Amino acid sequence: MTAQPRFALYFTPPPDSPLARFGAGMLGYDCDAGAPVARRKLDGIDAGAAAAAVAEPARYGFHGTLMAPFELAPGRSEGELAQAIGAFARGRSPVPLGPLKVAGIGSFTALVPAGPEDAVRTLAGDCVTAFSAFRAALTPHDRERRLAARLSPRQVEFLERWGYPYVFSEFRFHMTLTGRLPAPEQARWQAALAAAFAPLAAAPVEIDAVSLVRQADRGAAFRVIARHPLHGLRIPRQ
Repeated sequence: MTAQPRFALYFTPPPDSPLARFGAGMLGYDCDAGAPVARRKLDGIDAGAAAAAVAEPARYGFHGTLMAPFELAPGRSEGELAQAIGAFARGRSPVPLGPLKVAGIGSFTALVPAGPEDAVRTLAGDCVTAFSAFRAALTPHDRERRLAARLSPRQVEFLERWGYPYVFSEFRFHMTLTGRLPAPEQARWQAALAAAFAPLAAAPVEIDAVSLVRQADRGAAFRVIARHPLHGLRIPRQ
């Protein structure tokens, strides 16, 4: 059977911005260029351990998920999806996130908003509903893989209806920096990443575009196809 590409809707920072360079350097992969980059050294973290810790998130690139990866529904095309995202983005306002901070989410480490995230939760929910018709039904393998994560009843409901358990009320914006870490290592990693991120920690972040990303097959890395700017009036930060 021919491998099917997957698509996702991400927030990716503007290429070559300080935040984009930080994330690419942490993961060792630039999802805008679709190419490996030199991995930044973290104080107190062995280079081999760092390579292992970022191997899985590096395949996805440095991003915040707005709509999780999906295969296209029968009869839908990549061109139609791109056109629909462009139209969606033209009617949406940039979303202020404020500063980000390093935090643990489960057993992995990520950048998360330091303040409220209601506006980005709304944007992500709107992406899920607006583009649901482009999403193929979950494969049995993907469904079983998700159900193995001990989901709550609400998360199972979202999985069955929307193809992903962490949407709407279960959504939490994050930009992943590591894969799963052993519990004894998590504090050390968070401290090292916080120190590396410190020069950017006070800088406010704005979601200024929705990026369409593509994965050629399940073994490939995701790459940005296009950033669709949000052209509406800017929302003042509360």
